[in-house]
Amino acid sequence: MDNRLIFEKGSIGRKGYSLPANDIEESTIEDLIPERFRRKNRPGLPELSELDVVRHFTSLSHRNYAIDTTFYPLGSCTMKYNPKINEEIAGLPGFTMIHPLQPETISQGALRIMFELEGYLKEISGLDKVSLQPSAGAQGELAGMLMIRAYHKKMGNPRKTVIIPDSAHGTNPASATLAGYEVREVKSDKEGLVDIEDLKKVLDKDCAALMLTNPNTLGLFEREIRTISGLVHETGALLYMDGANLNALLGICRPGDMGFDLVHFNLHKTFSTPHGGGGPGSGPIGVKKHLAPFLPIPTIEKDGERLYLDFNRPESIGKLQAFYGNFAILVRAYSYIRIVGKHGLNNISINAILNANYIRKRLELEFFIPFNRACMHEFVLSAKRLKAKGIHAWDLAKRLIDYGFHPPTVYFPLIVEEAMMIEPTETESKETLDQFCDAMIAIAREADQDPELIKKAPHTRDIGRLDEVRAARNLDVCFSPTNRLF
Repeated sequence: MDNRLIFEKGSIGRKGYSLPANDIEESTIEDLIPERFRRKNRPGLPELSELDVVRHFTSLSHRNYAIDTTFYPLGSCTMKYNPKINEEIAGLPGFTMIHPLQPETISQGALRIMFELEGYLKEISGLDKVSLQPSAGAQGELAGMLMIRAYHKKMGNPRKTVIIPDSAHGTNPASATLAGYEVREVKSDKEGLVDIEDLKKVLDKDCAALMLTNPNTLGLFEREIRTISGLVHETGALLYMDGANLNALLGICRPGDMGFDLVHFNLHKTFSTPHGGGGPGSGPIGVKKHLAPFLPIPTIEKDGERLYLDFNRPESIGKLQAFYGNFAILVRAYSYIRIVGKHGLNNISINAILNANYIRKRLELEFFIPFNRACMHEFVLSAKRLKAKGIHAWDLAKRLIDYGFHPPTVYFPLIVEEAMMIEPTETESKETLDQFCDAMIAIAREADQDPELIKKAPHTRDIGRLDEVRAARNLDVCFSPTNRLF
C-alpha cells in the first residue's frame, strides 16, 4: 500500500486535465482580480495526472469504515443499514431542484410530504403536534427546552432547574444549560433505573422539567414511568423525552401514552437517514397540545386542500434556522415509513430488541454485565474483570479493530465502570452477530493468555495505537513537504 499523502506524489508541472484552445479574447488575471485579492505565492496544491488522483482517492475509500462494509455496533447511536431506495427517492429531481424561497403555490408536493411526515410522527409518538425544523437531535432538545421555558413563563413562573438522570446523554445538560436552566441530577437505583426516592428529593416548585431517555442509555425501559410522570406533573413540571432510543419502541408503546409532554426524534437514527461521517441529521420535536403554541415558526398548516407555512404564531419560540429543516433527510424518513408500514415499524423494534438480547446472552459468561436482564435495543457490559491484567475497555475496543469490527461506544454511560455499550440494531443477521460475539470471546481469552497483545492493539492497520490525547491537544493539519501552509 502506498501510504504517502497526495502532496508527496506527482511532480511540479504535471496536469490532470487538458483544455481546448481558447477561441475568445483572453483577459489577464490582473484585469479580472484586484491586486489586494491576488495570491503572492503559489497555492502549493499537488500536481498529478487524473489516473494518479483517481487511484489515490479510490485507495483511501477502500480504507473507510462504513455500515455498507462491516458491522457497526456503536451503542446509543443506532448505526443501522439504511435501504438505498430511500436515497434514490430523495435524489429525484423534483426534490433536489426545488428552492426554499419558491412560492407555496408550486411547493405543495414538498409541503405535503412534510405535513404527512408530521402526521406519522404524531401517530408513532402519541403526541398532538410536530415541528420538523430542528436539524439535529441536540437542536430538537434545545427547542424543547425553550418551549418549556416559554410555557412556564406564560404560567407565571419561569422556574429555575431541570432534572437529568446520571445516565443521560451529554446533550441533555448542555441543552438545558443553553436554555438558561440549572441542572440537577437524579441518581439511578440498583436496577439501573431512575431512583424514585431520589427523584422525590430533587423535585420541587422550581423544577421546570425532567429530561428522561426511555429506554435509558443502559438499554433498560423505565418500568415506573407512570409513577415518574405523576410525580413530575404534581409539581407543575413537564416531562421531556430524549427520543434517541426510539428505535426500541416503534409500534410497541408511545411516549405520549406514558405521560411525556414533548419528545424529540432522531430521524438520522430511527428512520433511515445518513448517520455518521458528519452527514446531516434531523431532530423534529413533538409536543402535547398545551405546548403547541410555542413551536418554532413557521408551522405547516392545511386550509382545505392547500398547505401553507404559518408565521402568525405570537407565542412561538421563533425560528431555529433560515429555512425549514433538512428537507432531503425528511424525504428519506418519509420514504422509509411509507415503505415499511405499520407492521414493518413494529418489526424493527422487535428485531432490534432480539438482537441485543442475543449478544448479551452470548457474552454474559465472558464479561461482567452489571444489569444482566432482558434489555431493549442495546445493553452495557463492563471490562472491569480484566483490570487486574491491566486491560481496559479502551484496549478491548482497539483489539476489536484487528478482528475487523468498529468498536462499540466505550466509557459511557459514566455510571458503569469500564463501560462498553453495544447496539446491534435490527438490520444485522445472526451470522454477523455470531462473528462479533466470537471476536469478543476470543479477545476475552487472549486477556488470559497474552494481555500485552491487547494492550498494544491494533496490529493490522496502517497506523497502530495512537496517542489520542496528544493529537487532540496538539492538532496539526497543515502538512506540506515544503512546510508551506495552504
